[in-house]
Amino acid sequence: MSEKKWYVVYSKPKCERRIDDALTRKGITSWCPLTKTQRKWTDRVKTIEIPVFRSYVFVHITEDEKYQVLITPGVLNFIHYLGKPAIVRQEEIDLMKKFLLEKDAKFEVVSSEGFKQNTKVKVSHGVFIDKEGTVLRDGKKKVYVQIESLGQVMIVEFKAEYLIPVSV
Repeated sequence: MSEKKWYVVYSKPKCERRIDDALTRKGITSWCPLTKTQRKWTDRVKTIEIPVFRSYVFVHITEDEKYQVLITPGVLNFIHYLGKPAIVRQEEIDLMKKFLLEKDAKFEVVSSEGFKQNTKVKVSHGVFIDKEGTVLRDGKKKVYVQIESLGQVMIVEFKAEYLIPVSV
């Protein structure tokens, strides 16, 4: 029997909770991380839970269970990385779960649309970790950042998920 690993499935919009429930009923371990947010209506303010990652549900499965996940209503496909279904390490799942248990946990996923030209950002991954720069332009999946170092200016291309907006 193959070892269980954490994968990420891509879902139809606003179907994350239904997919999580359906997979649980099938006996498949799944997780749809939720965060609390306040929504304002004309007559009241209400705290609701929304998925941290839009259209993503994490599943803990073996290779043999992939088909059962794919035939679940609302599931579109597995998220792929380098041509294979992306695997999330158990430590990363545990870290997210631990963080979300904190009282005032705020979890925000910023897409590349969140990086406008001239936004100050900090790199959170790779050899440029903790370096700050300025967004020159953004693309669909890449953001081009100007980093000043040693009196020289470098233009570096980053994945959007590797950048954090810097408060000024």
